[in-house]
Amino acid sequence: MKFFLLFLLLMANSVLAGQDDDFLAARDAFRVGDAAKLSVFAQRLKHSPLEVYTAYYQLRMVLASSDAGVIRAYLARPEDTPLIDKMRAEWLRLLGKQQQWDLFDSEYPRLLSEDAELTCYALQSRFRKQEVAVLQEVRALWFNPKALPGSCDSLFETAIGNGIISQQDIWQRLRLALEGGNLSLARPLAERLTGNRAVSPDALEKAKADPGRYLDRQVWNQANTGQLAVAMFALQRLANQAPDFAAQRWGEVSGHFPMSEQQYFWGWLGYEAARKHDARAVQWFRAAGDATLNKQQAAWRVRAALRVQDWSEVLSAIEAMSEVQRNESAWQYWKGRALQAQGRRIEAAKIFAPLSAGYDFYGQLAGDELNDTAVLSAVRPDYQYPQQELATIENLPGIRRALALYRMDLRTDAFREWSWAIRNFNDRELLAAAEIARRNEIYDRAINTAEKTVHLHDFALRYLAPYRAALRPHIQENNLEEAWVYGLMRQESRFITAAKSGMGASGLMQVMPTTARWIAKKLGWKGYSESMLHQLDTNMKLGTFYMKNILTSLDDSPVLASAGYNAGPSRAKRWRSERPLEGAIYVETIQFDETRDYVKKVMSNTVYYARQFGTPARSLKQRLGVVGGKVAESGTANQEGVAEP
Repeated sequence: MKFFLLFLLLMANSVLAGQDDDFLAARDAFRVGDAAKLSVFAQRLKHSPLEVYTAYYQLRMVLASSDAGVIRAYLARPEDTPLIDKMRAEWLRLLGKQQQWDLFDSEYPRLLSEDAELTCYALQSRFRKQEVAVLQEVRALWFNPKALPGSCDSLFETAIGNGIISQQDIWQRLRLALEGGNLSLARPLAERLTGNRAVSPDALEKAKADPGRYLDRQVWNQANTGQLAVAMFALQRLANQAPDFAAQRWGEVSGHFPMSEQQYFWGWLGYEAARKHDARAVQWFRAAGDATLNKQQAAWRVRAALRVQDWSEVLSAIEAMSEVQRNESAWQYWKGRALQAQGRRIEAAKIFAPLSAGYDFYGQLAGDELNDTAVLSAVRPDYQYPQQELATIENLPGIRRALALYRMDLRTDAFREWSWAIRNFNDRELLAAAEIARRNEIYDRAINTAEKTVHLHDFALRYLAPYRAALRPHIQENNLEEAWVYGLMRQESRFITAAKSGMGASGLMQVMPTTARWIAKKLGWKGYSESMLHQLDTNMKLGTFYMKNILTSLDDSPVLASAGYNAGPSRAKRWRSERPLEGAIYVETIQFDETRDYVKKVMSNTVYYARQFGTPARSLKQRLGVVGGKVAESGTANQEGVAEP
């Protein structure tokens, strides 16, 4: 019986391997436009879960010439797959370009995904019958700092021609484009402005290329509104490069700007200074008065106050945020801390209590303030996975397609199929899907799927710890804390051994090639080649060695070392204050959004892994500790190959 079962298993694997080969061949035929070859392999896959893909490939090759009935037949297929919605979007795009509005209108309501290009095509269609209402919706789309699809252009032209989008609206969008440094959008906007607001596109180029020189040549007494706008752009560029110099120039020329513009620039200068940890940011934000700050500026106003531990200003800055922003967990936590610092402990506790129910960085910190370990007690619930539930989920066509695509290492298609399949799952279904992903060693999907649950949780799935036996010798060799190593790896790669970042970092621990060569040299390896970086054991050895190197060079602080691993050791040092700083404040005021989020998650992960591994309990706040102040550097830690965000 045992041999018979083994025989059946081998046969099943052989069938799957044959299907995989056929599918990859069909996919290659589609990519090179070989319809005849595609047809052969599509026929072989007729009864497989991936037949919907080969049918998509065949239809996509002749979409422009296909009859509407043929396309609708594909769209009406029973399979629940993102390919159906993708085909619908592609057909709608074609119909919009051809202005076949009746067909477009009948199909557009069935589109599930958001698409700016199709949104504007839909508005074009509605414009035929609802001119006034549509033009008002078009005006709402207008205020975007980025370029919008070409399908929006004719609508914008009509709205401008009818006065729905005014010169003031063009002016406001120009300001948004300049704030984002988007000159490719700013130039055509500038060409539309007339009269006192006229802005020279050539002047914008000069202000961008050399803002100081542009300001030197400005004839201030004759400057109109448009010229002052270009000068403001130059000042913003200076503030980004050197707040000191910008503040000096602003002191010389601010009187030429109206009061509203003066307050606007003080807010901008405060923002740029705060991001560079300049203590004057607090006073510059105050000089902005009641000027409206954007979301990033409002956040950095709080961070600037945190750096100098001005709790009254922290509270004022949070209260000045929009209601939506100040209710975010970060600002609720810091509001509670500000109230607590002012002796208003009961008010603070009322904020911390609901916040501590969350499992994220701020939920943990709020629990620490309340001395509440409820979050940690939920790390390993006694949850069993009924075999029938697992079988039901595993046999869903969408899950089967996703598993097949992952098996062929077609991760992008697999990710889309998996995300689509689980999008309406309840907690039990999500956990079953996560367990299936774990059993198939698709660890990133296991973690991300388990994280989606609302009431029923399995933290052993959220915080998977594969490869422990292989990793333990490297951890012990470098005298590292296992929980921190896993906390970092979970954030780096989600345990995808073949992971590769856009910057070139590779493997489980996302080591940069140049860093790997430096480590190999330090370790005295002979014959090291970059291909070795993708070997599991080699990647572990290189990554843990580098973690230890950074940790040692950064005061043995996991907070600093985590920041250094992501952004480079020199930056982690530079982000320190002149005096010791609470670890949570250091993390909150990290200059780069990516690194700030990264360190929060690494340190939060570490707490959960420590609990799972049975190590002595230490709260997140204890782990963050105090980051020492800047000291005179006697040397610089090696940072070769560290990707700069």
